[in-house]
Parts: sequence; structure tokens; C-alpha cells
Amino acid sequence: MHATTPAAPPTNELQDLFGDRMVTGGAELDRVSRDESRAMPEGSALAAVFPESTEEVSAALGWANRHGVKVSVRGTGTGVSGGALAYAGGLVVSLERMNRIMLIDPVNRLAEVQAGVINAELDRAAEDHGLFFAPDPASAEISTIGGNIATNAGGLRCISHGVTRDSVAALEVVLADGSILRTGARTLKNVVGLDLTSLFVGSEGTLGVITSATVRLKPIAPGIPRTFRASFPTVEDAGRAVTAIVNGAQTPEVLELLDARSVQIIETYKPSGLPADGCALLIGQFTGLQAEQAAGDTAQLCREHGAREVVIAEGDSLLEARRLANPALNAQGLRVSCDVAVPVGELAEVFRGIERIAEAHGRTISVVAHAGDGNLHPTVEAEDTPQGHAAAEVVIGDITRLALELGGTISGEHGIGLVKQAELPWQLDEATLHAQQMIKYALDRKNILTPGRGI
Repeated sequence: MHATTPAAPPTNELQDLFGDRMVTGGAELDRVSRDESRAMPEGSALAAVFPESTEEVSAALGWANRHGVKVSVRGTGTGVSGGALAYAGGLVVSLERMNRIMLIDPVNRLAEVQAGVINAELDRAAEDHGLFFAPDPASAEISTIGGNIATNAGGLRCISHGVTRDSVAALEVVLADGSILRTGARTLKNVVGLDLTSLFVGSEGTLGVITSATVRLKPIAPGIPRTFRASFPTVEDAGRAVTAIVNGAQTPEVLELLDARSVQIIETYKPSGLPADGCALLIGQFTGLQAEQAAGDTAQLCREHGAREVVIAEGDSLLEARRLANPALNAQGLRVSCDVAVPVGELAEVFRGIERIAEAHGRTISVVAHAGDGNLHPTVEAEDTPQGHAAAEVVIGDITRLALELGGTISGEHGIGLVKQAELPWQLDEATLHAQQMIKYALDRKNILTPGRGI
């Protein structure tokens, strides 16, 4: 007897509901089957649907649950952990058309948005009311609010405003069986029941599909921002300066670090006069009426910790180098990167350790970091071959273990997805992993939502 392939479930119900907003093949299905990670889909999805309302998401998940079809969820596909990759024979639910800003409430400093709203577009809409949306991932111009919430994204402003979770007041979520629930409240205080909002933030699509959110906004600080850029002879010196700044009396809005190799790559990509003498760069920004004084005091602190040169400027011009890091590294060719975090006081030691790892493996590693919160993005340069890629993965593994040895975590902001799934037991004990799986089972009995990823 030969095993037979199970027949694909009928999609006529989805077709009736979504019409031309459902695709079963071609370039559009290929587009929504991938994300920006180095992982690839395991096979071709059965279909992709593009809902425009929570009720349509509910109908799609109800269909998938009845037929036992695996579901992957995506916004604009900017994730780098492989969490949004399509499953063979699965259903892709793309929320990119759920892109309405439904309300901005300047009195209560809240916004209600659908999951597919672009992060930066909400920020610009809030600006008309003298407010801003604090989460600021490097992909803010193309990533969605729903995706940011699902991965609990970080960004440049975390040192002063926290991660995405700190800006989420309430959620609308569709569970695996199509049930719709709402969490949280519009109030500043709310201790009614379990904190389901925090449970779904960062759950990477494994517990439910976030379809809309009520998020908190903040007032734009008065005055002109002041940005400083300090060059250090070594990245360890810059790391020690970060510790001093973070423990000081004045908290910067942004505090980013680029090692010498990253500076070189960025300057090659877009020359702008960055130091070319093997220096690491520390870039920070202060806002508010005391910004000028705070930037000056911090510049002096950098000099006391070995900075060769410090430049201060008005506005955001000096931040451009940091925002160019990702496109510059992409233009460099094949690269294998990771996302780890350590306690801020361990920054100098983690940089020393990365240098030792690079030397031991004979590999060039460049590092950019959200230094103010200890979140690093090391990138290993590798040959565009399976062997080169595999060798780089070994280096990434060593860096991840180093972060854990220093009291850190295997992911600070990008999430686990598929790429880091094998690393989960490095950080979480068996009881913790089991508890997460039990929560997953309680909400998704058939294990259709993003199975085998995230948790």
C-alpha cells in the first residue's frame, strides 16, 4: 500500500467571502509567503487571504480551525525571525489591508488603529496633535503596528520610552477557533482579571491574531533636539561610556553604538564624513528644553571615557548614520545576523567576547547596538555558499551563548520565530517551556496558529 496525500480542504467558502482578495498561486502568493529572514517557506501555501475587518479574520480562522489548516500571519513581512513564513498547504492571513487609523484621542493621548497601519504613519498622524508614538524600530517606515505588537518590537527610543508593550493599552484579538476577544482598557489603571494584553504582546501570532489595538501616545518634547556623536578608539571604551551615561542623571532619548567595521561599511555605502580611522561611534540624542545642556554634559562624559572627538548638532542629522546601518549591511552582500541583549553593565565585556569569537573563527563581525538598553545586532560576513552560511551560523551560536553567559537573552526585539526556535532551551528551562505550551494548547487546541515557532 502506498501512502496517499490527504486531499486539500475545499476553499469555496473562503472564495465566497474574499473574492479577488484570495489568491491560490502566482507571484502574489509567493510575495506573502516570505519575510525578511534568512529562512525559507517549507512549501507552497494553499491560499492567502487579505481581510479588511476583524470579522473577516474570524471567518478565515474559523475555516482553518475546522479543516485543521496551519495559519501564518503577516503584516508587511519585515520580520527577520521567520515567524511569518507560509506553511506547505497552509493559509496565509495578510493584514496589510487592515490599515485604518480609526481614532486619535489627543485628550487621553490614545490612538485606535487596525493592525496593518504602518508605524511611521501613525507617528506622523499623531504629530498633527502635538503627540508621537514612542516605539521606533529601524523598519518604522514599512513595518506595521500589529507586527510590532506581535513581536514586542524595540527600536532606537527604548532607553527612554520602553518597548512596544509599554505603549499598548488594549487589543482586539481573534483566537484560533474564530472567537473574538478584547483585552485591556483605555484607562491608565486597570487591574480587572488577568493581564491578557501583555500575554498577546510578543506572542508572535502563536496565541491569536491581533487585528486592532489601542495604543498610548506621548507629547512631543518642546525645544530643538540635540544629537551628539562621539568617536572612541575601541568599542570597549564606547561600551564603558554607555554604562556611565545610563547611570547618569540625564537619560537620552536615543543612545546607539556602531563598531568600527559597521562605520566603515556605512561610510562606503553613503560617504558622509564619518571617522575613517578605526573608531567606534556612540550616537545619542536629547530632547526637551534642557537638551543643549544635557548633550554638552554627556559630550564631556564621553571625553572623560576616552572619546577622541565629539560633535554636537541640532536635530536628527547625526542619527542618519545609524539609520543607514541596515541598508548598508544589506548592500554588503550575504550576511548572517542575530539579535541578543545583555545587561548594560556588560556591554564592554560582550564586545570583548565578540572580538575573541571573530578571531577564533577567522570571521569578520560587525556590530550595531541599541546601546542604551544593551540590545546588540552582530552580523557575520559569510561567503554566498551553503558552507559559508553554515559556518556563520556557528559563529552566531557562539555569540548567543556568550550573551546568555553574561546574564542576557537570545532575543531582545526580533523574536524567536523559526530562526531561533532551536535556541529556546538554551534560555528557558523545561518547566517554563511546558507552561508556555500549555497556554498555547488552551487557546489553540488544534495547533493551527504559527505552529513550531515562537514558543
